[in-house]
Amino acid sequence: MAREKNRYVDYEVKLRTNLPVFRLKESSVRRRYSDFEWLRTELDRESKIIVPKLPGKAWKRQLPFRADDGIFDVDFIDERRKGLESFINKVAGHPLVQNEKCLHMFLQSETIDRNYKPGKIGLS
Repeated sequence: MAREKNRYVDYEVKLRTNLPVFRLKESSVRRRYSDFEWLRTELDRESKIIVPKLPGKAWKRQLPFRADDGIFDVDFIDERRKGLESFINKVAGHPLVQNEKCLHMFLQSETIDRNYKPGKIGLS
């Protein structure tokens, strides 16, 4: 039972870009839903755009007495993945967000430093 609490789903986030503001032209990282929540919160605080919503939190799917797989249901995971993909495509495609440090860390760093200093990435 203890192992059940430590289960989670992560999603592969791939980036391929020709924008000079990104250090890496191709990258691939794995992110949990909570990482997407962190990015949305940071962008909401730091950027000048209306940040799109994330797919829902799915509280009912986390109830222990469910007969199905809850948040580990394959169809649910696929639907959430599509919603997260839509979110990240909108965010990363917005010119006012492309130089935010939090976006770069989310897309191109293996780990997220939640104690980072917010700001903009400059072209060098």
